[in-house]
Amino acid sequence: MYPLVRPINKGSSLRLTYVDIFANLITMSRPLRIEFPGAWYHVMNRGRRGDEVFSAAEDFEGFINILTESAELWDVKIGAYCLMTNHYHLLVQTPKGNLSRFMRHLNGVYTQRYNRRHGYDGQLFRGRYKAILVEEDNYLLELVRYIHRNPVRAEIIDNIEQYPWSSHHSYLSSEKSNWLHKKFILTMLSSDDVRSRKAYRQFIDKEDSEEISQIYEKKKLPAVLGRVEFIDWVKNAFYAEKAHSQVPDSDQLAPEIEQIKSAICRYYDIASDQLERSVRGISNEPRNAAIYLTRVLRQEGLMAISVAFGMQGYSSASSAVARIKKKLPNDKLLQKRISEIEKIVVKEKVKRRSDP
Repeated sequence: MYPLVRPINKGSSLRLTYVDIFANLITMSRPLRIEFPGAWYHVMNRGRRGDEVFSAAEDFEGFINILTESAELWDVKIGAYCLMTNHYHLLVQTPKGNLSRFMRHLNGVYTQRYNRRHGYDGQLFRGRYKAILVEEDNYLLELVRYIHRNPVRAEIIDNIEQYPWSSHHSYLSSEKSNWLHKKFILTMLSSDDVRSRKAYRQFIDKEDSEEISQIYEKKKLPAVLGRVEFIDWVKNAFYAEKAHSQVPDSDQLAPEIEQIKSAICRYYDIASDQLERSVRGISNEPRNAAIYLTRVLRQEGLMAISVAFGMQGYSSASSAVARIKKKLPNDKLLQKRISEIEKIVVKEKVKRRSDP
């Protein structure tokens, strides 16, 4: 298993990598949630249609109160936070691997209290929150800076010291906090309390790193941030159990279509052109299996699948998927073949990513 806590290599430079996000043409399902004890996340959510979620000082204060209550209730550690008028950013660690429960309570209770305070009703936030799984590394420091500098980037303030609704001032304070997990972050700068706060002030005054800027300027954010080794560990540990759960973000960890085709051809010992042949009345299991796995492992849209396999329309792709789904429950040999092919595909994906 990939270690959840590792000593920090202070001599190494920050190295950020991520997996490209592929377009999902058809499915609009719930995003992938990877949870395990000790995991770190950058969590974001914003108001529905860009509406305000913090309209007055009492809203900001109320959210922070609920945040502290929720952290204590669900044993979650808050590494940093910043509340903006229409959205928020959190850096959290979940020792018990319970991010979903924590966030459901946080967003739910705040929505109820906000609506009651302002006489509103209904949904406050825009759908589900976005949670990026983060490798526990020096990258956490970069995220703290990115979160705390949000008001500066938004040109709401000129100086970060002017903004009251973030954990920035707590990082500068010598007072201990029972719920803000700042000491863990500060020790990445120095083991001495005074020196770590001084180093933090110098660190926070600098602009975001180029890597951070490139990542967060993208329209689609990654599901996982970290080194290649960490992403591969996440994929091996969690992808298999999530692959069948209809989650579009899973395609960030998924194999390419050509890898699926290649694995199918090797397994059935056939030429690649047989995956694009269709004869009425004659079953082509390798082709159907390839289409099925492309749909399941990549959550690929039916139209994209039809193009990849030389079909006339998405209905043919849908029919091929349906044929495999219909046979699987009662055909143990087919179950075994599909399972073996899946393992080949995942192993090949890991091998390609680890090759120099």
